[in-house]
Amino acid sequence: MSSDPPDCRHSRIAVRLAALLCSLKFRIAIGGMLALALGIGLTTAMLLQRAERDLMQASRQNELVEVVRSARVLDARLRQSQQVLLYTANQMPPGPPTDQAALRAFIESKPAMRGTFDSVAVADAQGRVVVSWDGQTYRSSGPGPGQNLGERSYFKAAVADGRPVVSELILGRPRGEPMVVLAYPLRHEGQVAAVLIGTLELRRRDVASAITEAGSEDEGDRVTVVTDVHGMIIAHPDTARIGLPVLAEPRLVPAMARWREMGQPLEPSGVELHDSAALVSAAAVPGADWLVWRMRPLDGVLAPLKAARANALSAALAVMAAMGSLLLVMLWWLLRPLDRLRSRSQHLFDGTLAPHDGWPAAGGEIGELTRVLRHVTAERAQLEASNGDVIQRLQSVMAAAPVGIAFTREGQFELVSGEMCRLLGRAEHELLGQAGRVIYASNDEYELLGARVSAAFAAGLPFDGELQFRHGTRGQFPGRLRGMPVDRTGSAGGTIWTLTDITDEVAARQSLEWAATHDTLTGLANRKAFEQHIERLRAALPRSRPAALLVLDLDRFKPINDSHGHAAGDAMLRAVGGAIQACVRGGDLAVRLGGDEFAVLLERCPADTALRVAEDIRNAVAGQRVLWQGHSLSVGVSVGVAALSEDFSTTAGDWVAAADHACYEAKAGGRNRVQVATRLRLVTGAEPASA
Repeated sequence: MSSDPPDCRHSRIAVRLAALLCSLKFRIAIGGMLALALGIGLTTAMLLQRAERDLMQASRQNELVEVVRSARVLDARLRQSQQVLLYTANQMPPGPPTDQAALRAFIESKPAMRGTFDSVAVADAQGRVVVSWDGQTYRSSGPGPGQNLGERSYFKAAVADGRPVVSELILGRPRGEPMVVLAYPLRHEGQVAAVLIGTLELRRRDVASAITEAGSEDEGDRVTVVTDVHGMIIAHPDTARIGLPVLAEPRLVPAMARWREMGQPLEPSGVELHDSAALVSAAAVPGADWLVWRMRPLDGVLAPLKAARANALSAALAVMAAMGSLLLVMLWWLLRPLDRLRSRSQHLFDGTLAPHDGWPAAGGEIGELTRVLRHVTAERAQLEASNGDVIQRLQSVMAAAPVGIAFTREGQFELVSGEMCRLLGRAEHELLGQAGRVIYASNDEYELLGARVSAAFAAGLPFDGELQFRHGTRGQFPGRLRGMPVDRTGSAGGTIWTLTDITDEVAARQSLEWAATHDTLTGLANRKAFEQHIERLRAALPRSRPAALLVLDLDRFKPINDSHGHAAGDAMLRAVGGAIQACVRGGDLAVRLGGDEFAVLLERCPADTALRVAEDIRNAVAGQRVLWQGHSLSVGVSVGVAALSEDFSTTAGDWVAAADHACYEAKAGGRNRVQVATRLRLVTGAEPASA
């Protein structure tokens, strides 16, 4: 046993430990282990990143292929239904549909058509339903307002374009079942004489069950949904959601928002609309304004990769531990000459050894260091190559941007993107080298564009404008054009342009402008438009005379709502609105003020003519009959007439109050009457009728 005191032994151990930690061998061993860990870690990370990228790319391509396939399947099913209508239409008697019994017998003889559709109807060119079959019973009807399809958008399109039409989603009456309508125009002597109509109830006869059921049963976490362009669900694995807005499928809401931001493209070839949580692809159904959506959560896509990452991490840690231990042993063995070097260095200046004696061979340590440095250099080159690959892929992504991109110099195209070619309907070789004017709808608009662009660039601003462009095959379309010079100091560097199709945006803007001044139920003007027109007439006095104002209030309308429901009341209001509109001139303003209250503003109309128009309206409204669930519904109307003359105050409020008071007097005097308001008295324009 050592006779040294314990404190001395502890001091020597501490000194040796400090020397070991500060030794070159220990530092090289630690450095080697860290380099090994870094190399394995980077290699593992890059391999996993590449695997994730390849997996995501393959998944995106697969989802896009599948959604396009589903859209084609759905288009084929719609075409089959349209073929049934075509086959039936080709066998119908020519000419306008007048013989109801013959039409009923014809429909009865077509089991294929009745088996394909939930209901069938034949309407004349004005929209009057001649005969219909609702799946159980046949009905024959005249030109009553409850049996008129003339205002339906799909009916208008079929008559105007003379082509088959698939409607948007409609809530059928009276059960509110979601359905779509297929309309086929029947021509006679070059004109549309009738329209053959078939309906498909979406919950009862799921038109897309083949693709939605496959998406939910065979593919696990994938979901396939079909919507129309307005966001109403056409088909869904959960049939209870059919006919509901897209909010009923929260997973689809972000993707549809991005689709609308892209300009609502209807691409049969499919578009990708991914987010941070799911792969989402959409493809348009060519035969209808429908979209097939296919969603797959990223968790399901990356689940195998996450498991592989955990396994790779465990394997990497095991390899690093084993290799680190081996490296430490090898370094300890290979760097033994360093001990002799340290010993020799202690005698460097004491003269006990000759200058050339005692030096260890230095080749091993230097060679090991060289190999380590060479390894580090190789790792760095590999990282730089990987970074270059990432940059190249980013450039490819920029080239595939979802907006048209072009580069022009001296007014000619020198570079165009694939999206620009698609928007303009032209091949790349048809644009390169051509003058920029070839893509614009009007030469005059192109000539004016030059001054606007020059002014924007001179102010140091990018050009941004809405213009009409010419598609190679489909005619004109509105687009948003943005431009920025490559070199702000001059035009020699050329200009970068981007183009997006804003057809849907322009249509939506026009629709909003119409809705701001019209009542959505009846299609008449609303109170806002009424107040603007009446104030304009008042301000134009005395030039605006003669003019007259009719205020109308329906009689016996409340019992319809109470006994038959608001849907019946809405049908009656639409019928009344149509009757009023039919009795006035194109330049007159028919208004629904709210509830069952209407007004008519007659410009350039003497008082006696206004009284005749009021009587025509009263008779037209009284003659309306709405067939509702076996009941014939009707209403009367009380009309107050006030002429714009010197007898009245010049305020718009007084004019309206006079007409409204006359309407009140008409009601008080027995209803279904016309009364004229004058300064001195109220003149009754019709005999009292029973209430």
